Amino acid sequence: MKIAIIGATGLVGQSFIRILEEYRVPLSKIVFLASSRSAGKTIQFNGNSYPVEVLDEHSFDQDLDYALFSAGGDISKHYAPIAASKGIIVIDNSSAWRMDPKVPLVVPEINLEAALHHAYLIANPNCSTIQCVLPLNALKPWGLKRIVYSTYQAVSGSGNKGIMDLEHNLKGEPSSFYPKQILHNVIPQIDVFLENGSTKEEQKMVDETRKILNIPNLAVTATCVRVPVFVGHSVCVNVEFEQDFKLEAILDALEAHAGVKLYREGYPTPLECVGQDLAYVGRVRRDLSIPYGLNFWVVADNVRKGAASNAVQIMVALEKASVL
Repeated sequence: MKIAIIGATGLVGQSFIRILEEYRVPLSKIVFLASSRSAGKTIQFNGNSYPVEVLDEHSFDQDLDYALFSAGGDISKHYAPIAASKGIIVIDNSSAWRMDPKVPLVVPEINLEAALHHAYLIANPNCSTIQCVLPLNALKPWGLKRIVYSTYQAVSGSGNKGIMDLEHNLKGEPSSFYPKQILHNVIPQIDVFLENGSTKEEQKMVDETRKILNIPNLAVTATCVRVPVFVGHSVCVNVEFEQDFKLEAILDALEAHAGVKLYREGYPTPLECVGQDLAYVGRVRRDLSIPYGLNFWVVADNVRKGAASNAVQIMVALEKASVL
């Protein structure tokens, strides 16, 4: 494959590089693109040194198969169509294209077939959504009626700026990115507030869950909270089903689903998920306050499965499908 990484010097861009090396993805060409601020930098990949090229309108006037974007929504809106017009398959990590009805929103273990019908543009879902829809997809046979998300999201979800804020606080320095100190604190705001009182992050989880699971009218609500953890999002998920269930059957379905690691005993925490590409699920139990209710806890590495790994997995799966 011949690929380009856009936003190569950022947090997710660097994770792309590590994962491509780790997965041993066969590449005959790789190009690293970033803003002019990264001009003159070099990147090490598979033992070789590569220059960081400045992204512009002519960056895609070359032989490329795939472009992995992680440089923010505005960059994606401008440059992704340019790459796609050249016949390059774009896998975009921003929110720019996720709710476009013509653009597939893909988690490979759930709806890879949607990616096969792309028009050279595929969206990668929000980090907190990815880890939740993996176990939820396993539970669809019981009829998903309502979902309530309560998230505990790591500072790496904000990129390097979020990590630096927590590091500054640990040194006794004030925050420069978050609206309030994050150390010894939790902040019930991720992204900007919308007119309906929800934040943009909360609305993403609502809209993206419906699209990925293909349940347009599913009742979903979310409260998204930033916590002083470097890596690993945690989410408490409350589910109301259309019908009754046996807890053992629920556990079996979760255990059998690709991309899910079930804890039948004990529970996972963010520390255990760092560097992994699975959604770790535990504390699965009935919600006794409603007839057909269930609670579970899910954690995942938000930089890997929540972003970079999911995009690379889409690319590798597409390439395998094209060969077949």
